[in-house]
Amino acid sequence: MFLALKEIRKEKLRSGLIISMIVLISYLIFILTSLALGLARENTDAIDSWGIQNITLDANANVDMRQSLLTAPQVGTLTDKEAYIGQASVVAKATGHERISSVFIGLDSHQFVAKKIKLTTGHMPQTNHEVVVDTSFQESGYQLGDTFKLNADNTNYKIVGFTKNAKMNVAPVIYGQLSTWSSLKGTSSSTIASAIVSKNINYRTSSHALKTYSISKFINKMPGYQAQNLTFGLMIGFLMGISLIVIAVFLYILTMQKLPNYAVLRAQGIPSKILVGATVSQSLILVLSGLVISSILTIITAISMPSAVPMAFDIPILIVVGVGLMIMSLIGGLIPVRSVLRVDPISVIGG
Repeated sequence: MFLALKEIRKEKLRSGLIISMIVLISYLIFILTSLALGLARENTDAIDSWGIQNITLDANANVDMRQSLLTAPQVGTLTDKEAYIGQASVVAKATGHERISSVFIGLDSHQFVAKKIKLTTGHMPQTNHEVVVDTSFQESGYQLGDTFKLNADNTNYKIVGFTKNAKMNVAPVIYGQLSTWSSLKGTSSSTIASAIVSKNINYRTSSHALKTYSISKFINKMPGYQAQNLTFGLMIGFLMGISLIVIAVFLYILTMQKLPNYAVLRAQGIPSKILVGATVSQSLILVLSGLVISSILTIITAISMPSAVPMAFDIPILIVVGVGLMIMSLIGGLIPVRSVLRVDPISVIGG
């Protein structure tokens, strides 16, 4: 460690350049990870808030709640651990406001999902013309008591409450009653919901026309969800690989430049393990310094980032990413170790 610190102090410019490179790479990885988490959560925030274990849909709906319609004879009797969900794609429009593409979710106010919705202000819908909306509507200028219309429906729907982090398919959720969903969807009187959700992991439908899926499978089948996560995962993986290569190249060049110094130390009887330890310690110190600076930059970004940007700064996950970078740096630091172990004092000094 002493030799590593002494070398870093002596080669301030080179060490500074390596740290700057690590800062840029790790900061980019942190931001991409946060963006991936933010986009993933905007697909599932509403679903996560319901506290459900599985979902039952029309067997022919291709695991898509938008395509699913359930009738009363199909669903049978529900317990207090099951609830009806009605989903419809809508556009909220009002004079003086931009149109907002949203997801309307119809709920039965007596079932557990409606009771789990946490409001930041206001109350749950009590009539067909009342709705609770995601707080992103507030950012668009809506307030309690404001009204808007949905799609071609001429009914004015009144905002009676706001709830935070209610997003589905990266669109804000509008909560209303099941009867309102039925009207927006234009369904017949026999259709009662789009899906049955349950907090009982063992719940299974007895109807052959319906099929029950785990909530993880349902989420993975959401349009674009898996493709989005795989894309960001590959980008982050490539950046990790690039960081390994860049760190290894820089450390290899530095090590080769210091071979005469290592040869002198070897000639003086300094054990190889001390020289190897100095090389590895130097790489860890440089990477750790870069990670600390990039973490500070990430914190500043998290504080200053507008709420409209879909980013989620999850500390445990970012720590895992940081540890991954440290492991990559350790591997990169071990690559030039072979040159240190094989240095021949006579040939280097004599040459």
